[in-house]
Amino acid sequence: MAGLNCRVTVALLGVLLLGAARLSRGGGECGAAETYEIALPHGSNITVLIKPGVPTLPANVCRIVSKKWVTPLSIKAGETAVFSFSCRDPENHFVIEIQKNIDCMSGPCPFGKVHLQPSTSVLPTLNRTFIWDVKANKNIGLELQFSLPRLRQIRPGESCPDGVTHSISSRIGTTMVRIGTFCSNGTVSRIKMQEGVKMALDLPWFLNRNVSGFSITNRSSIKRLCIIESVFEGEGSATLMSANYPDGFPEDELMTWQFIIPAHLRASVSFLHFSVSNCVKKEERVEYCIPGSTTNREVFKLQDRQPGNIAGNFNLSLQGCDQDVQNPGILRLQFQVLVQHPQDESNKTYVVDLSNERAMSLTIEQRPSKLSRKFVPGCFVCLDSRTCSTNLTLTAGSKHNISFLCDDLTRLWINAEKTISCLDHRYCHRKSYSLQVPWYIFQLPVQLHDFSWKLLVPKDSISLALVPTQKLQQHTHERVCNTSFSYLVASAVPGQDLSFGSFCSGGSIEQIQVKQNVSVTLRTFAPSFQQEASRQSLAVSFIPHFKEEGVFTVTLDTKSKVYLRTPNWDRGLPSLTSVSWNISVPQDQVACLTFLKERTGLVCQTGRAFMIIQEQWAHTEEIFSLEEEVLPKPSFRYHSFWVNISNCSPMSRKQLDLLFWVSLTPRTMDLTVIILAVVGGGALLLFALGLIVCFVKKNRKKKINKGPAVGIYNGNVNTQMPMHPKIFQKRQTDNDSHVYAVIDDTMVYGHLLQDSKGSFLQPEVGTYRPFQGPTGDCPPSPPPICSRAPTAKLTEDEPSSGFLSESESESYTFSHPKDRNISNGNTDLPLLETYETMEPGE
Repeated sequence: MAGLNCRVTVALLGVLLLGAARLSRGGGECGAAETYEIALPHGSNITVLIKPGVPTLPANVCRIVSKKWVTPLSIKAGETAVFSFSCRDPENHFVIEIQKNIDCMSGPCPFGKVHLQPSTSVLPTLNRTFIWDVKANKNIGLELQFSLPRLRQIRPGESCPDGVTHSISSRIGTTMVRIGTFCSNGTVSRIKMQEGVKMALDLPWFLNRNVSGFSITNRSSIKRLCIIESVFEGEGSATLMSANYPDGFPEDELMTWQFIIPAHLRASVSFLHFSVSNCVKKEERVEYCIPGSTTNREVFKLQDRQPGNIAGNFNLSLQGCDQDVQNPGILRLQFQVLVQHPQDESNKTYVVDLSNERAMSLTIEQRPSKLSRKFVPGCFVCLDSRTCSTNLTLTAGSKHNISFLCDDLTRLWINAEKTISCLDHRYCHRKSYSLQVPWYIFQLPVQLHDFSWKLLVPKDSISLALVPTQKLQQHTHERVCNTSFSYLVASAVPGQDLSFGSFCSGGSIEQIQVKQNVSVTLRTFAPSFQQEASRQSLAVSFIPHFKEEGVFTVTLDTKSKVYLRTPNWDRGLPSLTSVSWNISVPQDQVACLTFLKERTGLVCQTGRAFMIIQEQWAHTEEIFSLEEEVLPKPSFRYHSFWVNISNCSPMSRKQLDLLFWVSLTPRTMDLTVIILAVVGGGALLLFALGLIVCFVKKNRKKKINKGPAVGIYNGNVNTQMPMHPKIFQKRQTDNDSHVYAVIDDTMVYGHLLQDSKGSFLQPEVGTYRPFQGPTGDCPPSPPPICSRAPTAKLTEDEPSSGFLSESESESYTFSHPKDRNISNGNTDLPLLETYETMEPGE
């Protein structure tokens, strides 16, 4: 865009200058066309060619008027031409080329400043191209020196803001090699070549320039294709390219760039674009000659990270190779040299010790930023203070020394990833690991952006439980996380796009259970996260496998609402996925469950989508079809409950996404309930008093010194044995054979209950204690997803008919003995006599 604005400005300036030139000539619509005369001296080796420009217009629009009426018009050395144009705007139709051939092989070379011949004052106002073609011996080096402002290299096809372009080529035998295209206002001060040079200077028709701006000097053999010198006087950058870029670099050639850097500045090299060829002999490489280096030359591959934080002048060379004839490939390189002031951090070295880590990587890279037209100093990370780049990845198993070459370290951030794997479920079952950021990351002067833990478990063997130190809140539009960091929980199963959500501290979620592989990412939003992270940590444990994709354990807070939403909120719950929420309600509170929408608008392609709400105390279930039914209205829950959502395979247009919230209110007692409770308590008290009175009256009938009632087994009782007459003439239901005598254990076995002092030991009495442990650990099982059974609301289970009725089973009771003849036949032992007979107990 900047180049387009510059071109528009240049064009407008040209139009104004053209109008001024025409007015100064006194020309008008009725004036005669201007006549030009060009005379070239003998032996000047100059040729002038006036030809149609591009795009070519019809010849009858504008023609060259001369004696020969020839288009194009060519003028050679020793010739004079007088001509004019048939139109008033020849600059829009024609261009002029002035080429001078210089032969340094047959005679001395005219070294020194190069002049524009013929002078631009005698040339027509056309776009001009001055060409100098210098031929020299292979052993002779030629150097082009450019005065201020120096040159800046551009890609072929790009244009310069002022319209002045320098195109430089060299020779290899009879082949021309394009060294590059350059504009003004750059860092390139000299270009050395061997075996000849061809220089083309393009000037726009409106620019009144009489100097070439460069000179040619003689140098000894450079033994390479070319040497480009780039001079920096302060902070800045330069983008340079290999010869023939973007085409291939010549085979087995050597090209060098020399950089002049002030002593108080530092330089860094970055490769922007490159490609390599298929080598048969040698190897493509880049070589650095850096002051203070331990070796004479430092050799790098194009794929390697290039040096940075370089103090002083240095050279960079590109070496080609012998290419494969059948498949040569292309060697090309575009790189950038950035020069800036050293920062305080560049003198500091930080140690990142990953020697004890396994399956971990740490990357320091630049934050995304907007492009700017102004010069922006680079931001580099240096490994061992020499190899610098805009991003650096450190791997586990080694100790790394890093430094920074950056004016503003807030332009960088850190992304790290660590993998925790469970390969054998017998080893890691019930084990727990703490997900905390390592301390050495906090020692670096760069802010952490993401730290991801990838948790991997064997399929269908083990699941994962995430337990935070402080309860978590799920990020929703209704309740946004305003903390300095949050946890992003997503599935790490290949091919599964499932995000459980973003969570931060200060909520009601006590635990998140996931079915299988999961990725937990700690993402920071402010530098103060370090203080908050010290109070919050996340532990992962390996638990028995379950079938739901996720289970959220929620303990409600009396202070605020708890907003919960289904995973993959932005894209919808994946097909055939089931998730559950285990919501605990305090005993003195009542929970109100509310859904955001009345209907889901879901249309299932296959299967059914259900929602189940189950009371954990009464085990009652309410099942709703998410495809057909209206979602339940706000309802009160007096006990802990489950919410289970199971998705079908929906149509592509509408996906399943549900948002609901739960709020608490204190539990209040209704006046009617209080009255009924008082009346019921009074009736119960009266009933208890009545029982006590009856019990006291019966006890008065007993004698204090009564004998013990002992039950004795009578072996003479015959119960339908073979070959014996029936002793019992009645059935079991008609006689008392199923009634046993009461045995007073204290009287019979009392001597066993006495201690050494003769007193009786009191037996231990157990009291009933209610179960205090957790209930409802398992979520409700949804109906089959592919079932097409009608939706119904379930009630409490009815009594099962699988048990025998009381009439069909034998009932056994105990009674005290009566004073009657029990024996109906021969008995070996009679019952012991009692001092007093008792009535049968009720």
